[in-house]
Amino acid sequence: MPTRFLTTVAATALLASPAAADYTLHILHINDLHSRLESINKYDSTCSAEDETEGACFGGVARLKTLIDSKRAELDGQNVVTLDAGDQFQGSLMYTTYKGAAEAEFMEAIGFDAMAVGNHEFDDGPAALSAFADKVSFPIISGNLDLTKEDLLKDKIGNAVVLEVGGEKIGLVSALATDTAETASPGPNVGFEDEIAALTADVAALEAEGVNKIIALTHVGLPKDIEIARAVPGIDLIVGGHSHTYLSATDPSRAGAYPTWVSQEDGTLVPVVQAYAYSKYLGHLEATFDDDGKLVYAAGDTILIDNSVEKNAEIEARVKELAGPIEEIKQKVVAESSDIIDGSRENCRAMECQMGNLVADAMLDRVRDQGVQIAIQNGGGLRASIDGGEVTMGEVLTVLPFQNTIATFELTGADVIAALENGLSQVEEGAGRFPQVSGMKYTWDKESEPGSRVLEVQVMEGDAWAPLDPEKVYGVVSNNYMRSGGDGYRIFADNGMNAYDFGPGLEVVVADYLAEKGPYEPYLDGRITEVD
Repeated sequence: MPTRFLTTVAATALLASPAAADYTLHILHINDLHSRLESINKYDSTCSAEDETEGACFGGVARLKTLIDSKRAELDGQNVVTLDAGDQFQGSLMYTTYKGAAEAEFMEAIGFDAMAVGNHEFDDGPAALSAFADKVSFPIISGNLDLTKEDLLKDKIGNAVVLEVGGEKIGLVSALATDTAETASPGPNVGFEDEIAALTADVAALEAEGVNKIIALTHVGLPKDIEIARAVPGIDLIVGGHSHTYLSATDPSRAGAYPTWVSQEDGTLVPVVQAYAYSKYLGHLEATFDDDGKLVYAAGDTILIDNSVEKNAEIEARVKELAGPIEEIKQKVVAESSDIIDGSRENCRAMECQMGNLVADAMLDRVRDQGVQIAIQNGGGLRASIDGGEVTMGEVLTVLPFQNTIATFELTGADVIAALENGLSQVEEGAGRFPQVSGMKYTWDKESEPGSRVLEVQVMEGDAWAPLDPEKVYGVVSNNYMRSGGDGYRIFADNGMNAYDFGPGLEVVVADYLAEKGPYEPYLDGRITEVD
């Protein structure tokens, strides 16, 4: 059991106590920024200059700074806190280049009051998170981590924190997804407790200190947040992250309501909020407590940060300054190839192609030790070939420009076949859904009707090929675009079990694999066979 300690700090921009007996707190929040410091396009990738000119970009820290400053000015004289629910790290070349230093700089400039640890904060081990913590003035918390054996973090990451806001004590508790050891690199000295057990203990500790307004700032995903809301007494509301869930009070295309209300056994209602990801939205929850600290009202919405939000000029200038050296990264030689790696559109969308083999092999190699057997990559996600000779990071990024992450999940054999049928259903149209694979091989018939084109599927079992078992559950790796249903792969979204969509960037995985195999030798091996 880790040592539990509380810290009391004064939040920034905290103003006078309300005159009425009731106390209202405005919570501004983001989650899962994933290093999208520059603005993003509609696909959540870094926005091009052309898209910026056309007003088709969202988010970015320059717009985020403007909007948060505007909300604070609008709420002048009221109680405001600004929270981050984790995963500032990983997702763009800004992180690859600066390893968290740029994220720390902009969080300080925006003025966050507290942050939860996200799993990607461990992508480069405890040292990177420790360095990040040294650069920020706000508390970073995660209550279900056992850091007693991790000297780099044990004095830097707290279990809970108390913010003094308008003369009232606001307690923050936190938890991180317990599978972080599989999805990141926390190292052998970081332990994990059950989220509900740890939060229950931390809430009790806060209540013993006389704190009666308690917020859980978590990085566990919406389904787990709902479990926590039901199970942990004393939590008044939850501000979450990790699942990138778009909650809204107004948008019919939302993934759920903002807030999502959860009922405890005694009838207590706990609101849960989240604000998608990548700084595309800012969450704003207004919460009112009575004199005894009981939540009596909560409402708000996520605010789209689109082109109507003007960029803060100073922040934008600094973003551009930091982006400059990234052009040098694109020129960095990461590997060598013995020959051209064919990623042509006409091949990768219709048959086994060399680039498909490379990318699928790289994905499978990265997660094979997690029990994953099958990799499926959409041919349309491969946008270029790579020449023989030196391979630069810029070339890898040209092949894989979408900032996709690798996603792991489980499917029955029957659902794997259904996924392949989807991928083969529009070959005549040159659709991007064509399935490039690794760890499996299949035979198909283009002349058959869509939906009945797969003739045979085999999966590597140990060192030998074996027929795919429709009833067996297989570990699968793909990219997060496909896992969310992109290119018609709804079966991944609907039937995927134990899914994790936020692994390393696909371009990083491929670059690392090329470097390990260098000089890489492109090849075809007959894993995809079309009958005559």
